[in-house]
Amino acid sequence: MIPHCYNRSLRILISAGEASGEMYGAQLIEALRRAYAHVGTAAIGCPAEQGSAAPALSSTSGLTFFGVGGDRMRAAGCDTVIDSKDLAVVGITEILSHLPKILRLYNHLIREADRRKPDLAIVIDSPAFNWRVARQMKKRGIRTVYYVAPQFWAWRQGRVRLLRDYIYKALVIFPFEEKFYRDRGVDATFVGHPLAASPNPTIARTNYAEQFHLDPGKFWITLMPGSRVKEVLMNLPTIMESAALLGSNYEFLLPIAPTLERDFLCTFITQPKITLVPDALPALFHSRAGIIASGTATVEAAMMNTPFVMVYRVSPLTYILGKPRVKVPRFAMVNLIAGEEVVPELVQHDFTAAKVVSCMETILADG
Repeated sequence: MIPHCYNRSLRILISAGEASGEMYGAQLIEALRRAYAHVGTAAIGCPAEQGSAAPALSSTSGLTFFGVGGDRMRAAGCDTVIDSKDLAVVGITEILSHLPKILRLYNHLIREADRRKPDLAIVIDSPAFNWRVARQMKKRGIRTVYYVAPQFWAWRQGRVRLLRDYIYKALVIFPFEEKFYRDRGVDATFVGHPLAASPNPTIARTNYAEQFHLDPGKFWITLMPGSRVKEVLMNLPTIMESAALLGSNYEFLLPIAPTLERDFLCTFITQPKITLVPDALPALFHSRAGIIASGTATVEAAMMNTPFVMVYRVSPLTYILGKPRVKVPRFAMVNLIAGEEVVPELVQHDFTAAKVVSCMETILADG
């Protein structure tokens, strides 16, 4: 996947527009550095030389990265010319209201690509933004790899042509996706889910309780309303109402997504038994159950063997326009893989505090 062409550091544009993609991007950068340290430039084919190179950034292992990311990718050594927080929007109405800003950021990224002349582009999830990046890269003769390919099998299947037209290679994270994309002319390879490589947290429950001033004698419930501001606005108030109805016999953990600010989440906390924590996996690992918004967090909960109820709400306009395009009977990935409802799903009008509490009482009673 890494081209061998030049006696200089290879430049890779990497674009990850949301919290989960940013985490995967950081992991990928670290893995590529380790791999490249061993193979050097004896990698895979290279496009034609594209003219004089911009000055390379200092890096280890002969690779430099720039693009769209957040704190984790910066810590891994990526020069983030755009912060992924600025692209964390969801829903038709929010995208439209942020469109001028998104277009400015997109144009800035393309200008940076023209200046730095990457040898390869890697885009992660965020299809509305990243397929346009891939299109511009193809115009410039730069191969694009799509890591965590869009879930077009679930909605807007006609958009598969965008991958077929602009992507050199799609790396998919669920086994059934490989056949879906290959049957439609996309060179796709199943590489496994990046969360599968995440070890279980090693911190003991008693130590975790002491660190965050929790009662180890109570059941803990993890609350995950989503990683975007709009998702939190739509989901967290009802989640908080559900927590209040569940009562004082439980303590609630609210992980802070990298794309969100602590102070923003604090405005939703209406009771003393809500504790903000920095990382989702330890919270899920030590929790008895979870109230989890649809998305990557449901996979994280499943990986930690934490039972949960999946919830989600979007704006009425987004729901009306989006519902006819959804091609799958369920939303939670664990249910899609199982082919049946393993975890309860409460979406849109069904997502009420009373129904959440009813589902949670069943989960907690199964003990």
